[in-house]
Amino acid sequence: MREVTTKESSMTEPKFFATPGYGPWMLENRHYQQAMRIGDRVDISGQGGWDDELTFPESLEGEIIRAFDNVERTLATAGATWRDVVSVDSFHVPDAPDFIGETHGQFMVEQFRKRMGNRSPIWTMIGVAALGAPKMRVEIRVTAVVSRA
Repeated sequence: MREVTTKESSMTEPKFFATPGYGPWMLENRHYQQAMRIGDRVDISGQGGWDDELTFPESLEGEIIRAFDNVERTLATAGATWRDVVSVDSFHVPDAPDFIGETHGQFMVEQFRKRMGNRSPIWTMIGVAALGAPKMRVEIRVTAVVSRA
């Protein structure tokens, strides 16, 4: 059996992060972390379009932009950026019972282009009946692989 070196073990030991602002509250009151990093891989919990007081903008566009901002803030705590993102799952409260709505997709794509440039992640857009807070319409969860460049 091969002995694991300190360097190898630090590559596989998970490190957890709380987003400055709302992260400590989530950890204390909801008992979960906002991000985890193992080696070059960063996974974050779903980020909504809330501010540090956990309130939401009135507009769907504002909520999606703020959710993208919160993903960016959370990635930064673990040493990653939108340019490192390889996978996105987005959860949406639909506009109609049988369709998430074109507006959700349009605003998401605009933010992908703005934040990721020519890079395109894999993406799954999921319609749900409700999310974790009243009036919440979108939540975004990502995985990033931090480039060595």
